[in-house]
Amino acid sequence: MLFFRARKADDLQQRVTALQAALKQCSEIAGRWTAFRRSTTVAIAVLMLALGFALGAYREPIHETIVGLAQAIGIVRPASALDAVQAAYQKGDYETVLRLGRPLADAGDARAQSILGLAHYRGRGGVPQDLDEAAKWFRQAADQGDATAQFYLGLMYAEGRGVPQSYTEAAKWYRLAAERGDAPAQYNLALLLSRGEVGAADHVSAYFWFNLAASRFPSGDPRRAAAVAQRDLMAGKMAPGEIAIAQRWAREWKPTQ
Repeated sequence: MLFFRARKADDLQQRVTALQAALKQCSEIAGRWTAFRRSTTVAIAVLMLALGFALGAYREPIHETIVGLAQAIGIVRPASALDAVQAAYQKGDYETVLRLGRPLADAGDARAQSILGLAHYRGRGGVPQDLDEAAKWFRQAADQGDATAQFYLGLMYAEGRGVPQSYTEAAKWYRLAAERGDAPAQYNLALLLSRGEVGAADHVSAYFWFNLAASRFPSGDPRRAAAVAQRDLMAGKMAPGEIAIAQRWAREWKPTQ
């Protein structure tokens, strides 16, 4: 009886080993497959996962192999160092932000550069405010298209904090962030245009950006009400045809990627 039990266990182990080998092979080639083959792999993975649970004692090795396959084809994203940096920033633990984020920022990660810029810009949690350092990281991230960094760089130029004061530079960075759909940048850009800070006052463009900002701020956000009020103020200075043009721009607008 013990012989047969041992033989049965050996057979089961061989099946599990073969299954893991097959899944490993799928994982190695998953990145090169077409969308159809990827869908097929997903279906197989789900089926194998169910089989793994049915095998009882072999559940964990099968499950680990499935998870690895899922990560390889993009179903599951492994936890990243950037996730930890973002979590530390949300908690106000800026010392951890700098410790974990600096290597990523040095390696060129735009989001990490932006978060480092925010940590230096705000200065809290044991990290002193350093506007020069903030501007450095914001610029690196902004040059890579990070909208948050572009907005804050524009804000620093508008206020002359950490960089020479320049409404022209502020409008440049606000516009780049606004075109990516950043509502605060849209609002601030509209303010500059409405006040004539970068040339003659442009009520049509200001209305357009205030209108977009009003639609993109969350409901209940006081900035949304402010954007609506500013938009309506612009409307009072515009001809009906100009309002129609600005509204058409808003309907046709799409954020850049």
